[in-house]
Amino acid sequence: MTASTSRPERARAEDPRTARTKARLRESLLAECGSGRELTEVSVSAVVRRAGVGRATFYLHYEDLPALAVDACAEVVHAAVDALHAWQTGPGSVAPLRPPAALAEYLSGVAGHAALYRSLLLAGGGGPLGERLHRELRDRARSERLAVGAPHADLVASAVAAAFTGVLADWLHGLVPDTGPPALADRIWALLIALHRALPPTD
Repeated sequence: MTASTSRPERARAEDPRTARTKARLRESLLAECGSGRELTEVSVSAVVRRAGVGRATFYLHYEDLPALAVDACAEVVHAAVDALHAWQTGPGSVAPLRPPAALAEYLSGVAGHAALYRSLLLAGGGGPLGERLHRELRDRARSERLAVGAPHADLVASAVAAAFTGVLADWLHGLVPDTGPPALADRIWALLIALHRALPPTD
């Protein structure tokens, strides 16, 4: 799947002052949730106070805190796509048997804001963050399979995106217990490699 091209396009079109204000609001929300607080425990007042902006400014850019949270967590989606493809150093690169170090690092970072992500990534992979993660992972996997002529691009891309998103969500919700980031990275990697290799070419 190719990484979404909409992010840099939006960045170019956005007024620099608006971009800075939204960045401060995103950073403020992540800081408010950094001590394990759920999104429901955070207030708009606390976020704008930490960000140094007014409530009117907040509502100029975001409908509510969940909308800000989805925006703040967008980098998590891009980081996941990048981590899963960190091994690709050039055209025709062969996936290694072990996951790239970036995958375990990514999972460790997610664990640091688990309470926030759980509110946006529901068990099973649903929720606004889950939908976005699934879409971007699927797009990247599909594009890469098409680029190398691998079979069943649509089917495998959907399976890969669903597997990663679902496992990540269930891990955050405690449904994949007693698994630290390095061990989970190993298991997810083996699962995704198996999915990529599961179906032979059609005649």
